[in-house]
Amino acid sequence: MRIRRYIILRLLQFVPVVLAVIVINFVLIHLAPGDVAITLAGEDADPAYIEHIREVYGLNRPLHEQLFSYLGQVLQGDLGTSFRSREPVMDEILRRVPATLLLVGAALFISVVLGTAIGTLVASRPGSSIDTVASTIAIALYSIPVFWLGLMLVLLFAVELRWFPTSGMFSLIGPRDPVGRSLDIAYHLVLPMLALSTVWIGQYLRLARTAVVQVLNEPYITTARAIGFSSRRVLLHYALRNAMLPIVTVLGLQIGLLLTGAVLTETVFSWPGLGRLIYEAILTRDTPLIMGAYVMMSIMVALASLVADLVYAYLDPRVVL
Repeated sequence: MRIRRYIILRLLQFVPVVLAVIVINFVLIHLAPGDVAITLAGEDADPAYIEHIREVYGLNRPLHEQLFSYLGQVLQGDLGTSFRSREPVMDEILRRVPATLLLVGAALFISVVLGTAIGTLVASRPGSSIDTVASTIAIALYSIPVFWLGLMLVLLFAVELRWFPTSGMFSLIGPRDPVGRSLDIAYHLVLPMLALSTVWIGQYLRLARTAVVQVLNEPYITTARAIGFSSRRVLLHYALRNAMLPIVTVLGLQIGLLLTGAVLTETVFSWPGLGRLIYEAILTRDTPLIMGAYVMMSIMVALASLVADLVYAYLDPRVVL
């Protein structure tokens, strides 16, 4: 009963949070410097034509009227039409979703698995030389700017060694069969995935190491050891489960960012995902596309937070008390 009530309360919080984010994004984007009509018409366009652009896209209406109109469209599943391509924003976003899910999903999976495993291992030997070296490397990895790391990987492995392609998701002249196409995409995926996962591994390593060390000092761990449980069982079955709570929190937030892509990484590697789409929309002042991407981002973050809270309640039932 308590779990059901907890789930209902979290679901009721979902709608106002998403609406609040949509309103804030709308206001901030429309208060940004610059005139969208001038951008669309051109700097040297005739004033009459600029005014015509404002009338066509409703830019001459008061801000509150534009906001209510946009909220009505969003509630109907319509994110508007892109200024740049004249195509529905939803169609543009959906075309980029697979590439982003592939890149960010693969990098997130590798970083969580490796970071948590290494962090748990070094946490079993706190203060040792392995712990010191691993912690130092983790801090260094997490501190590296991902765009700089991406550029260095391109220079080394693509330009100098020529082991991997410099950009793109697949070869223009490549295999057409499903297996060959999949291998070609995996070949192009290596460098951008390596750039993202390298930075994230450091984050999850530090999280896992700190959480496991803290849990290993709890009284119930001492009791489990006194009973005679092996160190491996104590570490994996008792310490790691409770240490997963902060990891689940961070993972939930990052899963929420899956649909926004990794703007810097996708730009460096010309990966055709949502991150690059947002970058292109910002350069061209494509307001509907920017707002549509932010709407998707807010929904995904809210959903991921909801799922993370439910997993949290499963791992630690005290949350719902």
